[in-house]
Amino acid sequence: MLQQHPGLYFAPSGKHRIGMYCVEDIQQDSIIEICPILLITQDQVALIKQGHILYEYYFQWIDGQIALALGYGSLYNHSAEPNASFDPDYANEHIVFKAETEILSGTEILVDYHAGIPGSKLWFEAK
Repeated sequence: MLQQHPGLYFAPSGKHRIGMYCVEDIQQDSIIEICPILLITQDQVALIKQGHILYEYYFQWIDGQIALALGYGSLYNHSAEPNASFDPDYANEHIVFKAETEILSGTEILVDYHAGIPGSKLWFEAK
């Protein structure tokens, strides 16, 4: 079930290579995107974490697995002050991205990668 807000696009970002934007305003509490995922099993996780290009694009999942969000899901950049959130739906194997504030046209859509794991360190943060 792929669902996207009309007008989503990716473009260069000052945060990290590319980021996600929209040509239309996105109202608070609106669904931005519902992304199906590809599950990477626990026995394959070590391969990704050894410096594979996908290392920067995965989401923690259940049972020691990780997930790659299809659609634009793996392209939303991190911010400690996000304007959007994501919610993994483990039963249906997809991730829902939602606007936490009104997001004006041309504003980068940002999520907090710490969601569900406050205080955790991300791969790009000093250890």
